[in-house]
This record gives sequence, C-alpha cells and structure tokens, in this order.
Amino acid sequence: MNDTSVLSPGTLDHWISGGPVPGTSGRTSRVFDPATGRPTALVPLASRAEVDAAVKTAVAAAGEWRHSSLSRRAAVLFAFRELLHSRADELAAIITSEHGKVLADAAGEIARGLENVEFATGIPQLLKGGFSEQAASGVDVYSIRQPLGVVAGITPFNFPAMVPLWMCANAIACGNAFVLKPSEKDPSAALFLAQLWKEAGLPDGVFTVLHGDREAVDALLDHDEVAAVSFVGSTPVARYIYERGTAAGKRVQALGGAKNHALVLPDADLDLAADAIVSAAYGAAGERCMALSVAVAVGGVADRLVEAIGARLPSLTVGPGNEPGTDMGPLITREHRDRVARYIGEGAAAGAKVVVDGRRQDLPSDGFFLGMTLLDEVTPEMTVYTDEIFGPVLSVVRVSSFDEGLALINANRYANGTAIFTRDGGAARRFQTEVQVGMVGVNVPIPVPVAYYSFGGWKDSLFGDTHMYGPEGVNFYTRGKVVTQRWPGPAASTVDLGFPRTR
Repeated sequence: MNDTSVLSPGTLDHWISGGPVPGTSGRTSRVFDPATGRPTALVPLASRAEVDAAVKTAVAAAGEWRHSSLSRRAAVLFAFRELLHSRADELAAIITSEHGKVLADAAGEIARGLENVEFATGIPQLLKGGFSEQAASGVDVYSIRQPLGVVAGITPFNFPAMVPLWMCANAIACGNAFVLKPSEKDPSAALFLAQLWKEAGLPDGVFTVLHGDREAVDALLDHDEVAAVSFVGSTPVARYIYERGTAAGKRVQALGGAKNHALVLPDADLDLAADAIVSAAYGAAGERCMALSVAVAVGGVADRLVEAIGARLPSLTVGPGNEPGTDMGPLITREHRDRVARYIGEGAAAGAKVVVDGRRQDLPSDGFFLGMTLLDEVTPEMTVYTDEIFGPVLSVVRVSSFDEGLALINANRYANGTAIFTRDGGAARRFQTEVQVGMVGVNVPIPVPVAYYSFGGWKDSLFGDTHMYGPEGVNFYTRGKVVTQRWPGPAASTVDLGFPRTR
C-alpha cells in the first residue's frame, strides 16, 4: 500500500551495510499492535533494485568474512550471545508489541533462539574435517567445509526472533553473509537483532535486513549471487519458494505447514496430558507450527479427556500480552482472526460439537482477540481437521484403537510434529518407530529439538533435503570439498596413481 497518512511513530528502515537505510520503492505496509488494533509504524517494501543493491553489499562483505579465523567468528558469536541474553527483556517487549504473544512466550522464544547461538559458538569444532594420512604411499586425503557466500532467510511472523536465529547464527558462523527478509507484520525484532550483531563486532554487510513482500522474495530467489535460501511458513508458500529457488540453482530448505496430532491412550496420566495439550494448543494463540491442533482420543479416554481440557479453559485469561496474568494474547491481524472464527462456524455446521466457543468469550473490545475453542467429535472430512487453522482451536477426534489412531496420523499430509501420551513403554516405542512424522514427543507436547539436533518435518511440512539448524544447518550453509595431496620427497610413491607430479 502507499498509505502514508497513518499516524505512527514513523517509518522503519532496512538495515544494510551496518546501518539503517530508508526504503526508496515508495511502497509501504502498516505494522499494527494486535492488542489495540492500532497501526504503530510503516515498514518499507523493497523493490528489486533495492534487493540487488543490498545483495551486492553482502557479496563484498562475504568475501572478507569467509577468510576470518574461526576464533574471530566464535568471539563475535559469544559477544552476540551475551548481548542477546542481557537485553532479552527489551526484545521480548518488541515481540509482544507487534506479534501480540504474552511476554512469557516471547521470552521463551528468545531462549530457544539463544540455544542456536550457543550451538554456533562451537563453530571451530563443528567445521573440523577429516584427514587420512597415507591414503596411498606419500598421498594424504582430507576434507574441508567452506561457506557458500551470500545466503538468505525468509521468516514468518509467529517467531520474529527465534526463527531468524535458527538460520543466521549457523550461517554467519560458517563464514557466510546473511540477508534476512522478515515478515512485514512484525519487522522490528529483526532490526533489534541487526543492532546487536553490530555491537557484537560483526563486520558491516554480513547481516542485512530487507523488508518486503513477494517482490522482495522473488528478487532474492532469482538473484544470481544468493547461493541458498531458508524459509519457514505455510505449505503453499514453502512449495513455491522451493520450486522457484531450486529452478534458479539454489540450495533451498523450506519448512511448511503443520497439523500436529497428540495420540492419547487410555492409560495416560490424564492431568499431565490435559495440561500439556492446553499449553500446546493455545499458547501464543495457536500461532505456532508446532502447536497441537488435534487430540486423538483412544477408546474410553475421550470423554474424560474432553472434560479435563474443557475444565481448564475458563481459568485462562485472554488479553494484551504485556499485561500481568494474561495467558493468551491476540492473533496477528484482524483478517486472520476472522478467518479462524469462520473455521469454528464451519466445524459446527459440519457436525462438530462446540464444547468451548472462543467467539463467545468475554474478550477485550479492541484488538484482534479470539478466545480458546474446543471442538469434539471432529471427523477427518471437516475443514477444521484438514486445514492448517493456525489459531486457538483444538479438535478432538475419537478413535477405537491405537492402530486406528496411528493410521489417522500417518494419513495426514502434514507431518511436522506429533506426540503420544501413555504409560506404556512398548506402545510409545512402537509409535515413535511407525509414525510418519519428523519430530515425535513421548509425553512431551511440543517436541522441538534442542539446538544440537535439527528441526524439520516430513511430507508437506518440509521441502528440501535438510532440516534446519543444528548439524544439518551447518551442512546446509557450507559446501564439502575433498583435497588429495602429495608432496615430492623420498617417501613419495613411485606408483602412478593418476596424480600430476610436482617437479
């Protein structure tokens, strides 16, 4: 949009070559406070020319940064880690003001992002190659990993700090320059991270923030000097990013949508399961790719589970995320809130039993609020089951057996995360072996891997060959090279191995 009449503190800038740079495209988008519904700023939307200019500065910076010592890179990462830790409260307040999640959720997001920075500080160890002496007489062979150059991250609104840290910490530690295209809905966290990188001693141009919409995304995907793209978002966009990026010859890891199921067996600790499911389904207003959106109740546990979950919801408070005592904040936009509310109506019309209706709760009159909804007797044909709603809506599907529940989960096109609640170790072991999902929790509702593993789903939840962050992230942001060498001398082989001799 070109609406510059909005009353706001001002227009945000891009971050290029170590400092703020105003947008020049003439196009902007409004940033809102979801708790009040009022616009707070304008964010510029980069043109192709702006993307090209920013990438060129990143290319120059990458050329120098790749030759920096591993100890220097680690020192910058350690300094960045300390700054992020000491200023976490400031960043959490920024996240809450633009996303709407409660401060505790924002702080948790930063903590999980910090784990990835801490992992990346070990880059001298992570980039160690292998060495084979005397692979042939007088011939040694060794492997090295080298940075790609300029890499880009396209990140979603729901984790404006954590997801960029999933990407940029490893990318920068590996010797690349990183260009971040954050969501235009809550872009200020990205600028805060940029300032921290600068204070940590990162050379100008190694971390860039470009605000934008599809035009900026396409420009990054098409740019000859962007070697790789990481993305987190919905499945349709993930597929688009993957297909267009790989067609342009880039490495692409694109994480898509989710419909995460929790299988609850009759022997489960019901209080533990109900507490966990409520937290996982309604935390951050359900706007999490690892949120539990379906509880699969096996046999006679269904009535007790629905009752236990329903009994917990009246005690939860919906309100502005920065107010003490708030358990769930608003959704990100008015349009998204209305879309989620429509799904509730569709579910009821299709025959689902509305146990708790989030549309009927006592909610703040301003802002983009929707209460917590619990639907029972949902069937796999209903849109509340088939679609990724991305809101505070939990569906309960009743099945007669473990096998039926497992088959239901495996038939779903999404395969990001899942969980099982049971006291039976044999059932849990069979579930983790046979379920066709990338991340599995056993009595753990949101099985996000710690930073020294890697994050990623299966099926329509992931496009590409590698998961994100952790060891697979290091591999994604580097290229392997094998060197075979021989030096002249008395120990040199007299056998012709096809290697040119040095005279």
